[in-house]
Amino acid sequence: MSAPADNTSDRDTAAASTPDGEPGPGPVPGRPLRTAWRVVARTAGKAWDDSIFGKSATAAFWQTLSLPPLVLALLGSLTYIAGWFGPNTLDIIESKIVTFSSTLFSDNVVDEIIAPTLTDILNSGHGPVVSVGFLLSLWAGSSAISTFVDSIVEAHGQQDARNPVWQRIFALLLYVAFLIVAVFVLPLVALGPTIIGRVLPSSWFEIGSQVIDIAYYPGVGLLLIVGLTTLYKVALHTSLPWHRLLGGSLLAGVFFMLASAVLRTYLSWVTGTGYTYGALAAPIAFLLFTFFLGFAVVLGAEFNATVQEFWPARATRMDQVKGWIAEKAADPGAGTVGALGRLATGPIRIARSDRDGGESPEKRQVTRDRQDHSPLRKPS
Repeated sequence: MSAPADNTSDRDTAAASTPDGEPGPGPVPGRPLRTAWRVVARTAGKAWDDSIFGKSATAAFWQTLSLPPLVLALLGSLTYIAGWFGPNTLDIIESKIVTFSSTLFSDNVVDEIIAPTLTDILNSGHGPVVSVGFLLSLWAGSSAISTFVDSIVEAHGQQDARNPVWQRIFALLLYVAFLIVAVFVLPLVALGPTIIGRVLPSSWFEIGSQVIDIAYYPGVGLLLIVGLTTLYKVALHTSLPWHRLLGGSLLAGVFFMLASAVLRTYLSWVTGTGYTYGALAAPIAFLLFTFFLGFAVVLGAEFNATVQEFWPARATRMDQVKGWIAEKAADPGAGTVGALGRLATGPIRIARSDRDGGESPEKRQVTRDRQDHSPLRKPS
């Protein structure tokens, strides 16, 4: 008689499938490739169900509309603190922005939209900047942030956690915080290589300059990844650990770089064939770039939500404390010493020993017997 076949893999597959035989959500034990495929399929399905194309188009519209007032408010605010960082600070920042933009956008977008916008704003002075321009930037820029926040919370199923009015105000506050941080970070990013070059010894200057030239743009990209991960974290009503959201930011960054490279190649090919959109070529190209940027941000949020669905994160200490307080409120007579002792080691549960003062009935009986026979007990 032949030995029975090993059905372990079949049981694992069946356990990770729905009753209808279709692959169900969740990782497949011992099948990393199949698990990776399920993550990809689930992310794509969630993105489609959450209308990723419509949200990306909305974000692209608001990004395009907010670019001039954003630059106006940002550079206008920089004029007040540019003297802190030395002479020609604004010119250096303008040069760095144009150079970095040329690595992401096509030449016509940089030459016809980004560079002229920067030049016009810097030459116009900062008189009306923090009045009209800042208000326009708040309206258009916060609308773009609001689109991203709505997409992130919907990807994680938290779209009903906040009041809609408060969520719009929350997006406005996020945008204001972004402007404040950018006003101080941009000069440091732009002038960082120059400042480092000044403090380096002469014997290290040549090597240090080469290292700075190689690591500058990867460092800027890493800074953007950190900022996007922070956006993923603060946008959620019920937040997740920061490192759990880093994967979506990396995916968004890689996707946008690939999409940008493909789009630049396509636009160069179209221009070489002689087929152009005339005066609309640059705005259309910029809209396409902002569309892919919005698509990348939403895709990263959907990926993070899929990872959380497949491998749920542990409850944070704050969530454990909240649960412990809720349990104690439901049972006012419960003891606190045992529960507080377990707070530092893991999830809190109210044990029976806590309700009995931390001692079992047998232990309490032994304690009473010892007290009765204690030599220190005074005879009655």
